[in-house]
Amino acid sequence: MPSIGLLTLDLQLPYAHSLKDKRHTLSRVKDRLRQRFNVAVSELDHQDVWQRATLGVTSISSSETNLRQVLEGAQREAETLTEEAGGMVNSTIELMEL
Repeated sequence: MPSIGLLTLDLQLPYAHSLKDKRHTLSRVKDRLRQRFNVAVSELDHQDVWQRATLGVTSISSSETNLRQVLEGAQREAETLTEEAGGMVNSTIELMEL
């Protein structure tokens, strides 16, 4: 049975001093996750706040184990990429059968 997974990343970006700084950091994170994990990534909340962001990362697979591995890998990669920019506040993974 196919499953869809959602990884929600709440990010704190204390070194972003403008929306341009924030978007630069987020663009780097989103591009890397898309390229490395073949996932869809979107900014979900806090679009007008300089130092905060919520990203949604989603994927679909026929294997729940594979889906969890992909999202956990994306989570670790996002943590690494945002560590120098401030870091991750919270992240959650949800899996749902279709």
